Amino acid sequence: MKILQLGKFYPIRGGVEKVMWDLTMGLRERGVECDMLCAKLGADAFEGNDEGKVITVRALSKKAGTMIAPEMISRMRKICSGYDIIHVHHPDPMAALALRLSGYKGRVVLHWHSDILSQKTLKFFYRPLQNWLIRRADRIVCTTPSYLAASPDLEGFRDKGAVVPIGIKPMTSVPKKDVAEFRAKYGNRKIILSVGRLIPYKGYDNLVGAAKYLPEDHIVLIGGEGPLRKELEEKISALGLKNKVLLLGYLPKETLPLLFAASDVFVLSSVMKTEAFGIVQIEAMSAGKPVVATKIQESGVSWVNLDGVSGLNVEPGDPKAIAGAVEVILQDYDRFSAGAAKRFRENFTEDKMIERIVKIYEELL
Repeated sequence: MKILQLGKFYPIRGGVEKVMWDLTMGLRERGVECDMLCAKLGADAFEGNDEGKVITVRALSKKAGTMIAPEMISRMRKICSGYDIIHVHHPDPMAALALRLSGYKGRVVLHWHSDILSQKTLKFFYRPLQNWLIRRADRIVCTTPSYLAASPDLEGFRDKGAVVPIGIKPMTSVPKKDVAEFRAKYGNRKIILSVGRLIPYKGYDNLVGAAKYLPEDHIVLIGGEGPLRKELEEKISALGLKNKVLLLGYLPKETLPLLFAASDVFVLSSVMKTEAFGIVQIEAMSAGKPVVATKIQESGVSWVNLDGVSGLNVEPGDPKAIAGAVEVILQDYDRFSAGAAKRFRENFTEDKMIERIVKIYEELL
């Protein structure tokens, strides 16, 4: 069989693009012919690279979270007939439009990563195309059973649904010496870690607030950049937490294994359904780190972090509850650490994700 992964951006930055990339490369490693078509800002679009066939088309601009790339339509028309299955990743209006206008007659897998929540004006105009895409799809893949059950957009089409949790390669091991040096740099305190963009739905103001309730031998490290950095810095200062909460800024991905290895507990403090899965949770679990996450209504976040096993889930927007959950985990750390590692191995490896996707492809053909 020959598969095309369709949608989103290049180079790889966000979670949707990473899933596309991992599927493309993982399928090719298993002997399945799979290409990836996406859009790239700038004039240096290309076809193919050393790791696999990645086709990029030139995007004119990026608006409301999607690429404006008319070339994707013409490229789809030229190549679509060569594929047995087109696996389109949502939300991406440009990819949906390219598929709609391509004339493609084969099988379609729709990967529903999340509903469109913040771009309400865009969704109003996109809805007819989105509805066509849902009807056109032969199978609809969701990353958690809770999202498949709760999404209002999929009402009436859940019988097409399949659940394939996102899977990743585990964090690489780190020498004990490096871990010890890192922890010593922060006074060998308990390290409470979070990593992500500093944007509203991540709820970092609540994590900062949680530091007030944590003992003095704890330190909160937040990795990532974003528009809320100044606001968070001001809150940290106002609460007198400059020595207890540190914003680490942008972190190259090669530094993440050390950061996870040296931490004690990972916190995902998100407060909105925009956080549909939380890949950082499974990155932490792969390193044996327990997770404190939030019970966001209709999101899959609290399904990923199995309460009482891989960590604990608390109500969104409750700093005191975050701090309390951290302390409960630290009091029974070995059990939670083992539970996190086991949950990762049993549910969220890249191999399991690809095996499940291949099974769906085989069922369709």
